[in-house]
Amino acid sequence: MENQDNQRLGSYFAHNVGGELVRAYVPAPLPPIPAVRIDQFQTLFEQANQSLGRLDGLASVLPDLGLFIYAYVRKEAVLSSQIEGTQSSLSDLLLFENDEAPGVPIQDVQEVSNYVAALNHGLARLRDGFPLSLRLMREIHGVLLSKGRGSTKEPGEFRRSQNWIGGTRPGSAAFVPPPPERVMECMGELEKFLHAERNDLPPLVKAGLVHVQFETIHPFLDGNGRLGRLLITFLLCAAGALREPILYLSLFFKSHRQTYYDLLMRVRETGDWESWIEFFLTGVKETSEQAVGAARRILDLLESDRKQIAALGRPAASALRVFQHAQTNPILSTRATAQKIGISFPTVTSAIDHLQKLGVLREITGKQRRRLFVYDAYLKILNEGTEPIR
Repeated sequence: MENQDNQRLGSYFAHNVGGELVRAYVPAPLPPIPAVRIDQFQTLFEQANQSLGRLDGLASVLPDLGLFIYAYVRKEAVLSSQIEGTQSSLSDLLLFENDEAPGVPIQDVQEVSNYVAALNHGLARLRDGFPLSLRLMREIHGVLLSKGRGSTKEPGEFRRSQNWIGGTRPGSAAFVPPPPERVMECMGELEKFLHAERNDLPPLVKAGLVHVQFETIHPFLDGNGRLGRLLITFLLCAAGALREPILYLSLFFKSHRQTYYDLLMRVRETGDWESWIEFFLTGVKETSEQAVGAARRILDLLESDRKQIAALGRPAASALRVFQHAQTNPILSTRATAQKIGISFPTVTSAIDHLQKLGVLREITGKQRRRLFVYDAYLKILNEGTEPIR
């Protein structure tokens, strides 16, 4: 064991993994000592808080908050999974959810679908009054890895073997998290910090600290990155900083991924929490502003299209029902739409024809049978930033 003079730094433990000597890092417990100097970026902190407040306030004025959450949860699922290497797009996920074939391997889309389920599970538990705890993290992880690639990586269980980040083996890794026998100790300290009543740490700063600590401990064999990003939203909801789950930082992390990884390593190597928190607050500010802008554009689009459809006269009633369905199924088929909204197949076919003529829907298969239609303008707004990482 190597001791460090800087109290913000953890310790390296040398141990044998598969016949080679590895230096695994055990972080110092939170909060950092000395405390994070928030005063040096007070203006940015206030701007991030204001932007988050505007986003949270939007939740109370949106006519259909459920629609917005539906869309943003799926966008976040795609982005967070892309960071981990999946090639799934938002369109692939929507096709999968509508029992249509996605354009990428099914396992990629299954991972994204698991993420949606894990997020919904965690939020439901928090709303029922269950605390953000190690038990809840294990539950969420169990859902996250319930099907597909990760299902063999001990879903819902903290790891009992050494993992590593980067490289083909621990000896050549970019970073080696704590040895398995120290995981419970580290996570226990993290849980204590989560539950500590601290007036000196605003929820945003606390969320930023928890994210790094979780990523550094890397307590599961797989899915740590995705769960670590989910924790940010869960913590802000649990602390009352957000009433609804409408802040997701994966697009910001994806767009600045090298800076993200560099700053995580800087915390571990030098204890520089300030640079990380500054980056994190910038992400909250920019992401909140983007989400508010996207929500307003979606509202404007829906209102404009609704007016067009209402002007159709007699066909308007059925066309509006199909239009309503398209808002949570931006890629749809005639048969599935008829089944889900309880209108006859010929009536839905006629309604879709009207929506195509208005330019609201577009046919995307070019086939005569099993045709699919997309709500183009709506999906375009949702798709911003979700192009797969190549």
